[in-house]
Amino acid sequence: MTSSTYQPSTDFGAFPPVIKNLLIINGLFFLFSMVPSTRDLLVHWLGLWAVGLPDVVPIVNGTGRIVGSQDVGSFWPWQLVSYGFLHGGFGHILFNMLALWLFGVAIERTWGSRRFAFYYFFCLIGAGLIQLAVITLIDPTPYPTIGASGAVFGILLAFGMMFPESEIYLYFLFPIKAKYFVLLYGAFELWSGFARQGSNVAHFAHLGGMLFGLILILYWRGKLPIKPGSRSYA
Repeated sequence: MTSSTYQPSTDFGAFPPVIKNLLIINGLFFLFSMVPSTRDLLVHWLGLWAVGLPDVVPIVNGTGRIVGSQDVGSFWPWQLVSYGFLHGGFGHILFNMLALWLFGVAIERTWGSRRFAFYYFFCLIGAGLIQLAVITLIDPTPYPTIGASGAVFGILLAFGMMFPESEIYLYFLFPIKAKYFVLLYGAFELWSGFARQGSNVAHFAHLGGMLFGLILILYWRGKLPIKPGSRSYA
């Protein structure tokens, strides 16, 4: 007999298994990327590149003069996952991993590791698909997208939906309920995606992670026309 209630695993410490492994893997990739030659290879093969880019593009300086050229990577399907394990600097990985831990621990404890892992990679791939469409069709760029931010924004959305009354402290000083924090952050990312193009921040990937996270949670809750096989908890 199939139970209609999702039964999460709650036997976790401060670092649940999926979050612990994600922190370790991201940390290892960051250490490898500190070697310049290794970083170039990682970004070339594992960063998310637009479809249809030429092999080489000119480098233009501030006056519009061509001052050189640079090699460009090609899109491969695995990049929709691998881009999420590369980061542009210490601040980039610190913010993403800290947010993953701060907001993800309560979610993995509630859902269990298997469901949490599926949700994380669903958001990561969804964010990559949205970003891929933008950098290929709308705002072509010869630079790759890297970082786990899309998946982390999906985690942030899940936290806001599951624990809406919890307080988040902006800049560690100003309390705001999680549900309002998520709404404000989503609105800011939407505005930034249109108003701050060329800022080297993948705003649409952030939105993609939140969008795909919302779709999956609504599906699990039975709120979409396509229903899950049994009623799930999210």
